[in-house]
Amino acid sequence: MTSAYIRQSLPSTAELPCSDDIPVDNEDQNLFPNLLLLLLTYLWADRSDWFFGVDMAIYHTTGVSHRVPAVPDAFLSLGVERLKDGKTRSSYAVWEEQGVVPIFALEVVSQTPGSEYEVKRDLYAKLGVLYYVIYNPKLWGRGEHQPFEVYKLEAGNYELQQGEPYWMPEVSLGIGRCEIQFGNFPREVLTWYDERGIRHFSKAEQQQLRAERAEALLAQEQLEKERLKALLRAQGIDPENLPNA
Repeated sequence: MTSAYIRQSLPSTAELPCSDDIPVDNEDQNLFPNLLLLLLTYLWADRSDWFFGVDMAIYHTTGVSHRVPAVPDAFLSLGVERLKDGKTRSSYAVWEEQGVVPIFALEVVSQTPGSEYEVKRDLYAKLGVLYYVIYNPKLWGRGEHQPFEVYKLEAGNYELQQGEPYWMPEVSLGIGRCEIQFGNFPREVLTWYDERGIRHFSKAEQQQLRAERAEALLAQEQLEKERLKALLRAQGIDPENLPNA
């Protein structure tokens, strides 16, 4: 059977469910992937060769059935259209993406057992996902694991990697944890890093940093002026009535 015939015999994404209809059981499973997506949309605004899916079905032919999808909390594919035929995707079918398998998958561990460390890890390895990240901030009773783990596919098996943030050269991004102010509360989240281990900031964060630096510079200038005035007064000179040059 030729590969062309196989592709023709497979259903289109229009015929397949967009997800597995299994609801998330904590807000982190929605929050963390969407924060990564929003930041990536800003960082790669001038690129159109990537797609980042959140809670979206990945249909493939390496499992028990091409109608049974893998549904990570998030995944990233490179070398595909940002918008497929100019439209947003409802799901991701490998056979409609020129065989491009996601290079990165993320699972935020559920409160109820979700097999992130066993069944899903084996599934993504078989699919060929190069990097598999498991984020378990509350550990949810899986004490033998670390809150943040990165696995890389090597010779068909996932090997636990060391270091955080962890740099993924094939993706040109690093990933790790950081604390941000989310609303009125500090929150630990996942975010992207550069090859030097420096966190990528969002546009809003950069604007805030510039505003804070400008405010600090203004305060420093004012302090210097007050020091100069005090020095002049100590010498019997009124700084408010200096003679014209």
